[in-house]
Amino acid sequence: MNLELPIAGMTCASCAMRIEKKLNKIDGVSATVNYATEKARVTYPDTMAPQDLVAAVEQAGYTARLPERPTAGTDAGTAGRDGPVEDDGGGTLRRRLLISGLLTVPVVALAMVPAWQFTYWQWFSLTLALPVVAYGGWPFHQAAWSNLRHGAATMDSLISMGTLAALGWSVYALVFGTAGVPGMVHRFDLTIRHVDGLGNIYLEAAAGVTTFILAGRYFESRAKRRAGAALRALLELGVKDVAVLHNGREQRVPVAQLQVGDTFVVRPGEKIATDGVVTDGASAIDASMLTGESVPVEVGPGDTVVGATVNAGGRLVVRASRVGADTQLAQMAKLVTEAQNGKAQVQRLADRVSGIFVPVVITLAVATLVFWVGTGGGVAAGFTAAVAVLIIACPCALGLATPTALLVGTGRGAQLGILIKGPEVLESTRRVDTVVLDKTGTVTTGRMTLVDVVVAGTERGEALRLAGSVEDGSEHPIARAIADAARREPGELEAITDFANSDGLGVAASISTGQRVVVGRPRLLADEGLELPDELARARAAAEGRGHTVVLAGWDAKVRAVFSVADSVKPTSAEAVAELKALGLRPLLLTGDNETT
Repeated sequence: MNLELPIAGMTCASCAMRIEKKLNKIDGVSATVNYATEKARVTYPDTMAPQDLVAAVEQAGYTARLPERPTAGTDAGTAGRDGPVEDDGGGTLRRRLLISGLLTVPVVALAMVPAWQFTYWQWFSLTLALPVVAYGGWPFHQAAWSNLRHGAATMDSLISMGTLAALGWSVYALVFGTAGVPGMVHRFDLTIRHVDGLGNIYLEAAAGVTTFILAGRYFESRAKRRAGAALRALLELGVKDVAVLHNGREQRVPVAQLQVGDTFVVRPGEKIATDGVVTDGASAIDASMLTGESVPVEVGPGDTVVGATVNAGGRLVVRASRVGADTQLAQMAKLVTEAQNGKAQVQRLADRVSGIFVPVVITLAVATLVFWVGTGGGVAAGFTAAVAVLIIACPCALGLATPTALLVGTGRGAQLGILIKGPEVLESTRRVDTVVLDKTGTVTTGRMTLVDVVVAGTERGEALRLAGSVEDGSEHPIARAIADAARREPGELEAITDFANSDGLGVAASISTGQRVVVGRPRLLADEGLELPDELARARAAAEGRGHTVVLAGWDAKVRAVFSVADSVKPTSAEAVAELKALGLRPLLLTGDNETT
């Protein structure tokens, strides 16, 4: 059995290692905990209850909950959204950072600039530093105490010990030493001085370290939220409600209530609610948001359709075949989530190092203090060196850089339409020597544009104006390309009446002069009895040979124009291919077109 377990309370990579070790000690359990995504991927035997895994996490001093079990009607837009148990959202953390930052600036400034040190300045600094260490550093102290009760030490232990030691020593020196006397001057030195510790205070270190670590935590939290936004944007492609057919009547219901076998209606311009099979109607489906294909796919009864794609043509009746977490969109989101939750080899190494890093640092700090005192360096110098070891050795970058890079990389990839199967795949890209590029939507824009117009028996502008007027009533991407091109020409579009849409073939309408204009596939114009001149037949064949999509327009018993519509190359494609070659990579183009196109 496999399970993704959202976890809260982790503050560093050492926490993830503790939970991972705790879970892996259970017989038959294999677990991987990712600090960046705050999730554990657990494989456990069928005989074990999932609640036992939650209990094991709680025994380690953290909180967890079982993910919501997807039902048959779970919305694809919400499937896989289980997050950490407690989502601070950055609000509390930001408030702590702002308050701590405002109070820390004068404390550090007074300590570093003797000219600003007025009478009793040290007591003023203590007044400012106390709330920084107590309120701003409360999450660190709370986590350190929790870890201590469970016999463990993490990065929070280092931060808490360092800041409390610096604050405690400063209070002792102010109350019982000479640091609290009026007019005391605190000189800023870059070296450790052999002086009596009762005259030194370290309030700037206590407040400064707390604030800087809070800033790091805040930016870390923001980076994780932004990476998660890419996945949420992918999930948001799904629809929220759907028109279900019950006994021949339409009823709009939330998509979460949709069941396999239900029949629903998709009107032109609407997104398809879920994966299914067309039972009635014919239309063109725009799947560019999922596949990058710019040319809509014509579908009819018996054809399969995918949820979140757009109906660009006529009315469709679809029978749901997959819903909720089983849809293609949900599976794509799951693939991104699994990639973010996995661990690359370099991340596993970083986790192992950070797991033993904290106790080693604490040992080094104690040894440093003993060394300085034992060699006659003085308690003040020894204390300064020991605190420095504690507060500068926090393995933030060690435990955070790799998982955050993987999280942001896979999330940004999904946002750009690149699905990365896992961290191992991302890590292995350093050995890539060939890059295969899909043409449509990758090298090209994925949007249809009018590239050529050939006319017979009329003017180009007239043909474009009439065809654009009729196509303006359609939502089909090819129709939009012709209508948009017509709008860029001088003159207004014609008002139309008696608009008719032939599913999968084209459109027709009457203009103010009474002429009936037909625009669409050659079959539609042939059915309407419009004759195709030899000149336009040759133009049609030439355009199709270039890989263009051909649309004919005609009126008054004859075909009057051949419109060539095609996907256009992105302005940045040539530069991107050149950069790939400069990196020593061999770019290849994957396309169903012929060599000439």
